[in-house]
Amino acid sequence: MKKSSLLSVLFLSFSMITFAQKQPTKSVFNFDFETIENGHPQSWENFGNETYQKALDSTIVKNGKYSVSLAYTDGNSGFKAWAYTLPDNYKGKSITLSGFIKTENVSEGHAGLWMRIDPSLGFDNMDDRGIVGTTDWTKYEITLPMSPDKTDKIVVGGLLVGKGKMWLDDFKVTIDGKEIQNAKPYLKPVFPAQLDKEFDEGSKIASFDYTSSQITNLKMLGLIWGFLKYHHPKVASGDLNWDYELFRIMPKILSAKSTNERDAVLTTWITDLGDFKTSAPKKPKLEIKLQPDLDWITTSNFSSELTTALYKVKIAKRTDNHYYLAFHPGVGNADFKNENAYAKMVYPDTGFRLLTLFRYWNMIQYYFPYKNLIEEDWKMVLEQFIPKFIQAKDETQYTLTTLEIIARIHDTHANIWGGNAVLNKFYGSKFAVAEIKFIEGKAVVHRFYDDKLGEESELKVGDVIASVNQKPIEEIVKERLYRTPASNYPTQLREIARSVLRTNDDELTIEYIRDGKINQRKISTYAKDKINIYKFYEEKDSCFKFIAKDIAYINNGAVKRKYLPELWEQYKDTKGLIIDVRNYPSDFVIYQLGRYLVDKKSPFVKFTGGSFKQPGMFTFYKTNNVWRSKGENYQGKVVILVNETTQSSAEFHAMAYQQSPNAIVMGSTTAGADGNVSDIELPGGISTMISGIGVYYPDGRETQRIGIVPDIEVKPTIEGVKMGRDEVLERAIEYINKN
Repeated sequence: MKKSSLLSVLFLSFSMITFAQKQPTKSVFNFDFETIENGHPQSWENFGNETYQKALDSTIVKNGKYSVSLAYTDGNSGFKAWAYTLPDNYKGKSITLSGFIKTENVSEGHAGLWMRIDPSLGFDNMDDRGIVGTTDWTKYEITLPMSPDKTDKIVVGGLLVGKGKMWLDDFKVTIDGKEIQNAKPYLKPVFPAQLDKEFDEGSKIASFDYTSSQITNLKMLGLIWGFLKYHHPKVASGDLNWDYELFRIMPKILSAKSTNERDAVLTTWITDLGDFKTSAPKKPKLEIKLQPDLDWITTSNFSSELTTALYKVKIAKRTDNHYYLAFHPGVGNADFKNENAYAKMVYPDTGFRLLTLFRYWNMIQYYFPYKNLIEEDWKMVLEQFIPKFIQAKDETQYTLTTLEIIARIHDTHANIWGGNAVLNKFYGSKFAVAEIKFIEGKAVVHRFYDDKLGEESELKVGDVIASVNQKPIEEIVKERLYRTPASNYPTQLREIARSVLRTNDDELTIEYIRDGKINQRKISTYAKDKINIYKFYEEKDSCFKFIAKDIAYINNGAVKRKYLPELWEQYKDTKGLIIDVRNYPSDFVIYQLGRYLVDKKSPFVKFTGGSFKQPGMFTFYKTNNVWRSKGENYQGKVVILVNETTQSSAEFHAMAYQQSPNAIVMGSTTAGADGNVSDIELPGGISTMISGIGVYYPDGRETQRIGIVPDIEVKPTIEGVKMGRDEVLERAIEYINKN
């Protein structure tokens, strides 16, 4: 459900870049663009597509000598933005950005102000009320709520999406109505955990030849270290760098000669953390979906002293303040804060590699809402991966081992994200010109990233790739499945297809089948600056059209909330409406579009969330509805198209549209990953995510891994691909005409 359109992702990427930049120590602002340095407004940056021209303008201004402008030039449209990172964080309840904007022929998008509070605390780019057409200088403003104690930085600016030109001038930022120039910086408190630097250069735990008893002892350490992290008030207080406490206790565990000695070390460790208040856990008032998995405390044959110490921690009195954990306001997905990514450690040492395993394993153990769907004993996975992380001999093996355990939770949101350099090198920096999709279980040429180069390759749409560099496709799939994170098999194939024709070499030798005959040839590969592998994500299709006289079509990947009232007038009297959700939404139109489809208040989803007080417990806490408050709802047939690209927010949209009394779902298995995501940082700068809240139908049916189940299953065929047909869309039209 988290909105992550290409525009949002690019804004996030810029946010990550500016985070690393050194900010001025003194609050000097240049909101009027009058301070110039090397022909550029000082302290202002810009980012976005290269098809836009940014400029300092001394001719068209609101006040003073200068304004700044953005103008679309030629080629694929996208967006361009001016950005200014505030030099400090500030105390207050709300922040307002105002500024003057002038536009000229803005179309296929909008102009507007934008502001972002990181990490992901607030974002507004006027997408739902943007400026279009030609307008004179007009003042606009946007306001976001503030959370100073959680804020890393605040970025403000203006942007142009689509075509046209805009000018910006006379910005002003206020905190609770007072100008920012008079605001005092907010200084976050420094916790003792942040002052512990002992292991900044390494864990001091070298590689070792392990015994089976050491693996068992490390498993118990991993269980208890993570249990204490999320249960013990001393750890929650931020007084301890819990990563480094692991490195202090681990040598003692590794050198233990017996289980009694190990248990004595662990008991002393827990006791030395200090005393705390206890409170018998109360049965939650909300319906429980998942119970904590803590039986291991009594089934691991610990000494009575250790068992007693662990049980006391289990009933510790916990608050909603935790140094390593928060829940995102309004949603409830876990925020794994204050987790050091140790990004400079490309190949972390043995201790840090085990930290990766323990950190990730315990995040899943206590705050993954779909842990019950992993389909194996998660504690056994911990034991299996201890040798794997110890043995990882270089950065590639370490990264692949991390990817492998990520794949074990079966969540399409979970992968290694952020353009990981190690994985890019492993899979290859060059791509063939053909986009591959698995159709009828075979790797099929679906289309080309560049038509001219596609013609030169002599491949044709519909060709079946049988082998790559003498390795059969079936073998490639088998080799990659275990480290391809996804909720179900069709989505794993979707991911594998993206790397089948990827390499570090200048060419690939392939066998392909055409018209029943096997052919072999070498095909060239290209770097990303030669072909655009994101071409089909960037292409814009119309959001609405009539595909027959009485059948309307809405592209859920392009439609905007602001278009819907006008579109309703066009399609309300048709006999059929096709909503294509084989894409990712460009806007959050669930409630605006959904209200035209239903005739009453209709619950379509309920959620589960985690707990500070009882880590590992998930309870149902909220139900969402779509409803029509007045006016007639749509009376025609509604067909919702889905496939394996229907993921997360797209699946959430489809659940709402299903509430139409005349709706059916048509297509094939969706990606089976719903719920706002929680970011996870691991040593070596590895970034991953998990589905952070549980998403269920109102009757409790699962959506994770299962996805949105089609009422009528229709899949593309190889023959249909050859002919350029959209067989799912064709079947939808046929259904509407016959029913």
